[in-house]
Amino acid sequence: MSNDLTFECVLDLRCAVAESPVYDDRRNCLFFVDIGRSAVHRADLSGGNHVAWTCENGACSLGLAQSGCLIVAGRDRVVLFDPDSGAIVRQIAAIEPERPDTRLNDGKVGPDGAFWVGTMHDVTAERRPVASLYRVLPSGAVERKVQEIICSNGLAWSADGSVLFHSDSRAPWIDRWRFEPETGAMSGRRRIAVPDETTGRPDGAAIDVEGNYWSAGVSAGVLNCFTAEGRLVKAQPVPVSAPTMPCFAGPELKILFVTSLRPAGIREESRAGGIFAARSPVAGVPIRRFDDRRL
Repeated sequence: MSNDLTFECVLDLRCAVAESPVYDDRRNCLFFVDIGRSAVHRADLSGGNHVAWTCENGACSLGLAQSGCLIVAGRDRVVLFDPDSGAIVRQIAAIEPERPDTRLNDGKVGPDGAFWVGTMHDVTAERRPVASLYRVLPSGAVERKVQEIICSNGLAWSADGSVLFHSDSRAPWIDRWRFEPETGAMSGRRRIAVPDETTGRPDGAAIDVEGNYWSAGVSAGVLNCFTAEGRLVKAQPVPVSAPTMPCFAGPELKILFVTSLRPAGIREESRAGGIFAARSPVAGVPIRRFDDRRL
């Protein structure tokens, strides 16, 4: 994997914290959030037909649902949102509403049809391991799966659904679990990498069909590509200093999108906070959909 990718800015939005890009194969478009401005965004893969909605409870991550809705994680609740009408359909679950020091963060739909979402300690002066990873079922039931996390991030599953990757952006580490697609059971936790500030603290992530784990190195301006065993095979530079999450998109899943955040004090001409895209030599793993047919 020696060839460098050529990233172009497809949406110069100057988002505060663009995150959670998801490719919708039915609509052939990209959805993502801006955490800093509590917004859900939609755009064509070329960057055209851009539209955004503001969410009262925040917008921290999202996934697709079988119905065509989005499942959106706000600050302390998970809701179904209809992008065709721009309205919230219903609340699915509340998570840690009693905790003002935490908020929801990275979330993705798993092979089990559930929405997996983690929290983070949201106190800048003192980051503590008080966060958790949760599994949200279509019934609204919430299961706590992993505890003692500072900032839950980097969720991604292998193509066959048998492996789950998960990271902590602040600890920092990347773990791999055996995963049961039918039940959501996790076992055999293994720490495969401990990236630092220089190599890139692990933010959002995606999996390619060869089983490699692409992690946004938010502190180093790179996408780090790890094997399933944790060997770093490529540190791909991106055009901004703080990439937040990659996403494979397009009919062949060979367009690699990357969201980014806009640091305070960045020079005015910087495209930090924009959405970038490059042709990828390897395809990504198709995303799953939240099974809201059971609602």
